[in-house]
Amino acid sequence: MMFEATRQAGLRRLEAFLPNAGQAYQARRNFDVPVSGVSGLSPWIRHRLLTEDEILRRILEDHTPREAQSFVQEVFWRGYFKGWLQQRPSVWQSYKVGRNRARERAGGDYLAAIEGRTGIDCFDHWSRQLITEGYLHNHARMWFASIWIFTLRLPWQLGADFFLTHLRDGDPASNTLSWRWVAGLHTKGKHYLASAENIARFTEGRFNPVGQLATDAMPLTEPAEHPFIPFVPPAISAPGPHLRLLTEEDCGAGLTPLPQEAGVLAVVSPLSSDFAQAAICRAATEQGGEICIGHLWSEAILRAAEAAGVAQVVVDFTPVGPVADGLDRARVRLAQAGIRVQQVLRPYDRRVWPHADKGFFKLKKQIPKLLTSLGIMDG
Repeated sequence: MMFEATRQAGLRRLEAFLPNAGQAYQARRNFDVPVSGVSGLSPWIRHRLLTEDEILRRILEDHTPREAQSFVQEVFWRGYFKGWLQQRPSVWQSYKVGRNRARERAGGDYLAAIEGRTGIDCFDHWSRQLITEGYLHNHARMWFASIWIFTLRLPWQLGADFFLTHLRDGDPASNTLSWRWVAGLHTKGKHYLASAENIARFTEGRFNPVGQLATDAMPLTEPAEHPFIPFVPPAISAPGPHLRLLTEEDCGAGLTPLPQEAGVLAVVSPLSSDFAQAAICRAATEQGGEICIGHLWSEAILRAAEAAGVAQVVVDFTPVGPVADGLDRARVRLAQAGIRVQQVLRPYDRRVWPHADKGFFKLKKQIPKLLTSLGIMDG
C-alpha cells in the first residue's frame, strides 16, 4: 500500500473504502492477499490525521450499524488498547526492560529473523515487507508474532520492537498488547498458535508452511503483576497565553486552535517512522510553527516558549509510550524553568478509555452508547 502523510490522502482512502466497509469488509478482512479487504486507514488514524469519531461518522452515514459492525469494532479496539495500557503503565515499563535485556543477548537467529533469512517463506516475506513497505496486514502480524515466539523461540519484546521501529502505523499500545496477546500474556494462558492450514487459507495459497511451524507450544508466563491504576482524565480548563506543542501522537486533525495560542512547536523523535515525521512536520508547517527533530525536547520547548513570551505549554494528551516518556523527561527541566505543561484529552478518548479496564467485551457492549454520546448516532 502507498501511504502519503497528509490528511487529504487519508480522506481519499476513506472515501475509496466506504463501499466495502460493510459486509465486504466482514467477509474479506482476514485475507492477506494483493487486493486486500482492509481499509488501510491505520497510519492516518494512528497519528490523528484522521480521527476515530470522524471515520465512524462517515462509515455510518453509508452503512447501518449492523452492516458495519466488524469495522466499527476494529476502530474501538484501538481505543481499548490505548485505555488498557494507560491504566496498567507497568506493562510498558516491563516491556522496555525486557527489550533492553534481550538486545544485549541477541544473536544470529535474531538477525536471520529480521533480515528474512529463516527459510520459512511466509515469515521471510513478511519480514522484508515490513522493512520495505512499513506495513503488514493485521492477520500477517499475528502469524508473524506467533512464528517469532513459538517456532523461532525469540523474545517477544524484540519482535514488538521490530514492529514498532518499522510500522508506519506502529502504536505503542496496540503493538505491545497484541504481541502480549499472541504470547499468552495479555489474556493469561490463552496464546495464538499460527498453523500452516490457516496461513494457506487466508493467503489463498500464496504460502503453505507445512511442517515448518511449531504445533504444540505452551503460552508464555511472567512473574510480574501489573496493577490497575484507574485513569483520571486531565481537568478541562481554558489556558492562558501558551505554546501549542504537537507530537506524533496527535497531528491535530479536527482541533480548533485554543484562544491565546502564541506559537506552535512540533517535537519529533529521530526514531519515528518516515510517515510520522512527515505528518507532524507538515502539521507544524501548516500552522506556522517550528520543528525540533531530535532528543533534546526540553531545550527546544524552552526556546520556543521564551520566543513566544509564555510560561505555559499545551499538548494533546500523550498516552503511555515513547512520546510520553520523552515529555516526562522534558517536564522536569521545564518545571525547573517555571514552564507549566497542560495536556488536553480528546472527547473520544475521555469517553472510551474508562471502559478499557477489563476485556474488550466490556467495551464492546458500550459501543452503541458511546456512538450516541459522541454524536455519531441518534439515541
